[in-house]
Amino acid sequence: MRNFKSTLSIFALAVFTASVLFSSCKPKKVISQAPAAPIPAAVQEAPKVAAAVEADSDGDGIPDSKDNCPNKAGSAVNGGCPEVVASEASFNYKNILFEFNSSVLKTSSYTVLDEIAREMKKYPSMSFNLNGHSSAEGTEKRNMVLSIDRATAVKSYLVTAGINANNLITKGFGESVPLTSNDTESGRQLNRRVEIRKR
Repeated sequence: MRNFKSTLSIFALAVFTASVLFSSCKPKKVISQAPAAPIPAAVQEAPKVAAAVEADSDGDGIPDSKDNCPNKAGSAVNGGCPEVVASEASFNYKNILFEFNSSVLKTSSYTVLDEIAREMKKYPSMSFNLNGHSSAEGTEKRNMVLSIDRATAVKSYLVTAGINANNLITKGFGESVPLTSNDTESGRQLNRRVEIRKR
């Protein structure tokens, strides 16, 4: 029995030793790391669509659609046009003439009035006097009404052409301020007029 225990002990010792030796000799498994997840490329943002920008040819900050002088830098106060000190001479236009006893504009006056309107638009904050006159034919009362009606006809035309009505002041003088003598028809024709003056 003693021999048996001794043999068993030796056997157990041998098994233990063998297991230790074999476990240290076992081929080791190569531990491989899991491949790293690919780094995502930077997300490209879709290009932002720029808001539509209106053209500004002269670079004055006023879009061409709202600029009265799109090719010359100016100020918003002056409608996009350069601020220029207007001289009296720049508004020295021919008088607008009328037929006898009429406040209807002659078609020959349209060209002059269009030119005047273009010039006035360059100075949107400036005011103008539209002074109506008549010849000495008829009564003073009738001539006063006629002179006012003539000034009003010119104002209506200019307002239709785009001039601010508040910048146009009408006044009738009747026959009181003749340009020349009323003794001749040629003189009377010149007296039936509207004068436009810078205020």
